[in-house]
Amino acid sequence: MKINFNKGNGLVPVLIQDSRTLQMLMLGYMNEEAFEKTKKEGRVTFFSRSKNRLWTKGEESGNFLTVKSMAVDCDQDTVLIKAIPAKVVCHTGSFSCFGEKNTKGFLYELEEKIAQRIDDQSEGSYTYSLYRRGINKMAQKVGEEAVELVIEAKDDNAELFKNEAADFLYHFLILLKAKGFSLEDIEKTLENRNR
Repeated sequence: MKINFNKGNGLVPVLIQDSRTLQMLMLGYMNEEAFEKTKKEGRVTFFSRSKNRLWTKGEESGNFLTVKSMAVDCDQDTVLIKAIPAKVVCHTGSFSCFGEKNTKGFLYELEEKIAQRIDDQSEGSYTYSLYRRGINKMAQKVGEEAVELVIEAKDDNAELFKNEAADFLYHFLILLKAKGFSLEDIEKTLENRNR
């Protein structure tokens, strides 16, 4: 991984992204020493322009950023770090310097597609045809997929297990829509339990 620190007078911008949700968390700057320290320790360290020194994110608050991956852009003058935040990232108390927690990802896109097929009453759509069969059939299908997932969990075929897990999630999203709930509702329930 080669970085051109000369372009920015010894500093490069560093974008920090949540490795699980891909939410943008913050922007900072690194010099070569901060970059090497980050690589070595696995915690994000910046060069603070206001303090004129190295600064490990979380050194005072405990809200460290644990590095999961690092990449350099095509011009070799910007770094993207995917990290896991310990807690909130922003000094204001917000989850991200760009706003509150956003856990959107592909499952949310799939949830939107499922809702659209149901709302548009898409003829020929498996999703809509299952939805039309009623809550009992949707719940039964989730149960069937759960059983198939459990059976595959007992075996050693990773591909079959992942496919059954995907089938389960897909049918679970249809059931959520039918019940008038969303993934966000379930996330909030899990977050409340985690407190």
